[in-house]
Amino acid sequence: MYSRKLLADSSIFGNMINKLCLLVAFWTIAAGCGSGPKVENSVVMPDMVHKENPDRYQVGILIMDGVYNTELTAPYDIFQHTQFREGIKQMDVFMIAEEMEPVTTFEGMRIMPDYAFTEKYPEIDILVVPSAEHHLDSDLENEKMITWVRKVGEKAEFVTSHCDGAFVLAEAGLLNDVASTTFPSDIPKYRERFPTLDIRDSVLFVHDGKFITSAGGAKSFEAALYLCEFLYGAEIARSLAGGLVIDWKLSEVPSVIITK
Repeated sequence: MYSRKLLADSSIFGNMINKLCLLVAFWTIAAGCGSGPKVENSVVMPDMVHKENPDRYQVGILIMDGVYNTELTAPYDIFQHTQFREGIKQMDVFMIAEEMEPVTTFEGMRIMPDYAFTEKYPEIDILVVPSAEHHLDSDLENEKMITWVRKVGEKAEFVTSHCDGAFVLAEAGLLNDVASTTFPSDIPKYRERFPTLDIRDSVLFVHDGKFITSAGGAKSFEAALYLCEFLYGAEIARSLAGGLVIDWKLSEVPSVIITK
């Protein structure tokens, strides 16, 4: 009888202690939500805002609703990783759209551009045009975008496209005097719309002058790696490829290279 009472008393005492601890915890949290420092303020987040560095290539990637993930992320990954290599002119990569509004990729990712091309943005040394859902139709009727691509492409040191991004470059008149390629199954449509162009098939990319056009998809990595090898040499390109676990050997990549 005594032992049962002792257990009951200890149980009641334990419950009181638990309630007291909860009460103390509540007031501690409440106090922290007032004038005291908040937990998140003690976390130092990296500065993700693009800052123009004149000692680096400024790489502008054009994005819009319906852009395909791979054609966007492949060059972004390769070029951004140059920042972790010593002794080269590294690349600063940013995304630019017509407006400063979230862009939804074809696969459903939502992305906020760094700049709007209707406003002030860094001068672009390397223009990248990934493929988007409507690059074969309605996007080609966007005169504002096509005019911007023409203007930037004429001044840029290099212009690259992935998959159907070549349609945008061709519509802008940038590929009139060079060889180019696009997504394999869209070659017939490419030839039909631009019958005077020098269009190559059965290759993963074409480099002619300052223009690099690629078949796209996962092979967008190869086109981006090629530009890095052209700029920095084979050792840097192999290093970038190894960091992303990509087998890279330029001599084994079906391509057309016409340098002038």
